[in-house]
Parts: sequence; structure tokens; C-alpha cells
Amino acid sequence: MIHSTAIIDPTARLAADVEVGPYSIIGADVEIGAGTVVGSHVVIKGPTRIGERNRIFQFASVGEACQDKKYQGEPTRLEIGDDNVIREYVSLHRGTVQDQGLTRIGSRNLLMTSVHVAHDVVMGDDNIVASGSGIAGHVHIGDHVILGGMTGVHQFCHIGSYSMAAGCSLVVKDIPAYVMVGGNPASAYAMNFEGMRRRGWSAETINTLKKAYRIVYRDKLTIEVAIAEAEKLVADCPEVGLFVESLKASTRGIVR
Repeated sequence: MIHSTAIIDPTARLAADVEVGPYSIIGADVEIGAGTVVGSHVVIKGPTRIGERNRIFQFASVGEACQDKKYQGEPTRLEIGDDNVIREYVSLHRGTVQDQGLTRIGSRNLLMTSVHVAHDVVMGDDNIVASGSGIAGHVHIGDHVILGGMTGVHQFCHIGSYSMAAGCSLVVKDIPAYVMVGGNPASAYAMNFEGMRRRGWSAETINTLKKAYRIVYRDKLTIEVAIAEAEKLVADCPEVGLFVESLKASTRGIVR
């Protein structure tokens, strides 16, 4: 299960069925859960915890020290959940003490080739980040998000669940839940209604979310008034609550 050319630090903790390919290096204070497959020429540094059934492809760099110039070697961590696919040349960096000291990737995410996830990023579950995308430090990403290829996300941005960015987008402000954006800099042009239909959401729910989107993006209201108006729809459509909460949580301003 572990190739003879792989180098495993004696302090690393690997479940019995973990596979490690040729010439991979697993450093000190690394924990890897059952069913995970590490390809060839992968470097994993600790402190890093990797859950179960992950697939890490060749030439990935996992748990490296971050590129923040304030970082002075403090003990920070990377945590990865279960059932993630981490493709070739992906780089995942540990956190900094200026934040929570933790970069966290959830479960069932697909990180395509050459994706970079910087220090202190918090990513939820079931996200797709396409090839060449770069996620800067301190970014928070919800669940079921899609970032198109070559997307760049500015540090400290929050990207709400079920949102989507077109390829080559430059995201410099927060993306509310469900919203689709694109361009450089990115601007909003709809909600991800097709994604909702594919998930089997009812026409009534989708139509109510359309109303909420129009209130915020089409009715030319201040953001405070728009949030108050959209919040009135939550009683009839709980899904609007996620949209409203993402608006309230924004600290950088939203993509409009």
C-alpha cells in the first residue's frame, strides 16, 4: 500500500489501508484517514489532518507553510474532511495566527488542477473549484459553490452557498448565496436558478428567490432597505433566509 520510494515521517499517523505512491513525502504531525489514496510525488506537511476516502493526485502540495509575510513559523494547521478529490498541482496552505491558525476544507469537494487555496481559507462541502483558480487568504466559501476556471478571489471575501462564478472572474467583494457572477471585476447577473431546478427545488421556491433577487439587485434600493424587504419573504420561503443572512454577514460589500 505504501511504495518503497515514499518517505513517511515516523510521527505520521496513517490508517492501515492508506495508499501512498512513488516518491511521495509525508512529514511530521500528519494524520491520514482510512481509504485515502495519495498519488506519486505528493508532498504533505503537518500539522495536517486528512479525513477518509480522499484522493490526492500527483504533484499536489498539501499543508505547506503559507506565503503571508507575517508568518514566522508558528504552529498552524490544515484540516481536510472526507471524500475530496484534489487534482494535480493543487496547493493547500496552513493558516496563520493572525486568524484562527487553521485552513479548513470540508467534504466532497473537487479541486481541479492547479488550484491554490491560501492560508486561513474556510471551505464548506460539495464545492467545485475549476482549474487554475486562486483563493486568497481568509476567504470563506459556503456549500455547493462553483468557481469557474481561472477565477481569482480576493482575500477576506465571503462566497455564499449555491453561488457560482463564471470562468476568469475576479471576485473582489462578497457573493451572496445563490448569486451568479462573472467578469473582471465580477458583477452579478442572476441567481443560479438552473442549479436549483436540477436539485428538484419547487417552482414556488425558485419564484420567491427571484423576487428576493429583484429586490436587492433591480429595485434600486439601499442595501439596508433591500435586506429588510427581502426578509419579509422568509416566512413563506425559508430558502430566502440563507440569501438574507449572507447579505447581513457581508463586511466587504456585495458583488452588484
